[in-house]
Amino acid sequence: MKKTRYLLTGGAGFIGAKTAEKLLEKGGKVVCIDNLNSYYDVKLKKYRIKEFAGNGNFVFLKGDIEDKAFLKSIFKRYKFDAVINLAARAGVRYSMINPGVYLSTNALGTLNLLELTRAHKIKKFVLASTSSLYAGQRMPFLETLAVNTPISPYAASKKAAEAICHAYHHLYGMDVTILRYFTVYGPAGRPDMSVFRFVKQIDTGAPLEVYGDGKQTRDFTYIDDIARGTVKAVKKLGFEIINLGGNKPYELLYMVRLIEKYLGKRAKIRHLPFNKSDIKATWADVRKANRLLNWKPETGLDEGIKRTVDWYLKNKKFVKEIPLVD
Repeated sequence: MKKTRYLLTGGAGFIGAKTAEKLLEKGGKVVCIDNLNSYYDVKLKKYRIKEFAGNGNFVFLKGDIEDKAFLKSIFKRYKFDAVINLAARAGVRYSMINPGVYLSTNALGTLNLLELTRAHKIKKFVLASTSSLYAGQRMPFLETLAVNTPISPYAASKKAAEAICHAYHHLYGMDVTILRYFTVYGPAGRPDMSVFRFVKQIDTGAPLEVYGDGKQTRDFTYIDDIARGTVKAVKKLGFEIINLGGNKPYELLYMVRLIEKYLGKRAKIRHLPFNKSDIKATWADVRKANRLLNWKPETGLDEGIKRTVDWYLKNKKFVKEIPLVD
């Protein structure tokens, strides 16, 4: 039987590497591209994909989705059945400092991929989007809500990517699924996100910087659940926007207490003013994911934090080398 061939962008990223793992487990062939940018330490990105070394069904190519010539060479060299675009500039706060790179990668990079997907008549396009688009909306967040008031350049760039995907579906009949991810965490996560930061800071005795009173809520979603849903989204759906979330919001300070529990240490918390670019609460309505993808979250926050702390303790020497990102 012919193996399904995937182009996976951002494949050395947190979600990308776990998605590559799930695709390979399913028997697929994965061509992974990543520009290995220095937003956070490249050692962590290389760590995530080193397990695929020597796997004949996995190819890693360093390159950027903004580089049209590079992309054209990839699409010419390989024949893909699906494109999964997880490449993105991440980080809400940094998008306020350097908004231009967010638009160029998240929107124009997506456009480059859509053009080549269309030209090569590839069956499926999957785009990673974000729960940040729902800022200020009524919870739990339904995919049908209007998301026309983004509160950060990051969210705005993702809205632009979603809009151009819809245009390509409308104009060319392209089969597109957009996945809105909710606060992803887990082993080998990103050092700019709260769970990774807080585990390391609590263990080393460094103060946690909590924006606001810590009562803001997040629909934390374990990395394996996100990757599993992403793989399930590679099916013919027409055009759909689908939430992937834990379906149960928790206060930030509750998450901190879980980390304290599994590390056996107490946090030193320093409260800072709430950041205007941050969303105060998230909660995914995941009924559509269950109906269309037969997907639901399987790992609760307590178990997910335990697994994350266990990974940290086993890899403490390595994690010590990875600087946190503000």
